[in-house]
Amino acid sequence: MDDAIKTFVMYLQVERNASYETIRNYRSDLFQFKGFLRRTDASCTRVDRITSDYVRAYLHNLDQQGDKASSLARKLACLRSFFRFLVREGIVPMNPAESLRSPKLPKPLPRVLTKGDAEALMEFPTGPSPLSLRDRALLETLYSTGARVSEVVGLNRGDLNETDGLVCLRGKGRKERVVPIGDVALQAIQVYWKSLRTRSPSIQLSAPVFVNHRGGRITTRSVARIVSRYSSRLAGGSVSPHALRHSCATHLLDEGADLRSIQEMLGHASLSTTQKYTHVATAQLLAVYDRAHPRARTARPAYGKDHKSS
Repeated sequence: MDDAIKTFVMYLQVERNASYETIRNYRSDLFQFKGFLRRTDASCTRVDRITSDYVRAYLHNLDQQGDKASSLARKLACLRSFFRFLVREGIVPMNPAESLRSPKLPKPLPRVLTKGDAEALMEFPTGPSPLSLRDRALLETLYSTGARVSEVVGLNRGDLNETDGLVCLRGKGRKERVVPIGDVALQAIQVYWKSLRTRSPSIQLSAPVFVNHRGGRITTRSVARIVSRYSSRLAGGSVSPHALRHSCATHLLDEGADLRSIQEMLGHASLSTTQKYTHVATAQLLAVYDRAHPRARTARPAYGKDHKSS
């Protein structure tokens, strides 16, 4: 099975242009599955002997250990892709994960900051130190572009077009898209860069936009910690970097941007993925109405649970 995993990972890197995070997660999931097979039946570490019963037993074991439905769904999707590749390459005759159903996942509305909270969050990093200036520029960039955290981490200096206010993002599957970036975010980045020039006078276009305290490219985990630390000061508690992406899209929609434009900006393959922001905007409107209108309803079911479109 080791050889099959190695071949599959090479396929993800070369043919699929998968991101580092995707490859790391797939490799981890596959070795976890291999470890389960070794504990269950050593002979089943040969990929041509793995049946759907083993895959089902693996998922059941994870469920018994308390894995979330989202984690089970991701690991099943990983196994489906892995065996689909092996079938295509003629290594195994059939895909033992294909017939298994993914667990039903809840679809809660994404966490979105109010415009006031978003503005407050941007102001939290203070001080002249390079790290404080970096954090301010990082928050501004996430909120201004609606980029995924992996896309912001992967930004190079050459990806910024400061004259036209544009930035080139590399999304899922390394697909590139060019999106606007606001003047406030650009100014924050410029101030941050100036604080670094005392240490590195010559900067290459391939240099990362955001670096850690050692000068290397910042990681997605570091960005998550930074966003969590500053957002913990908000009344609603800490949020993830993805909440800034959701907030960007929802606030654009509030101000009249059309769904198709938001879809292109966020890099969604399907418009249905973008349409969830209409539900977020409606939920926020209902909450404001219930608080502010003198004749509002005293009790209302959560929007999206009992709501039916007419």
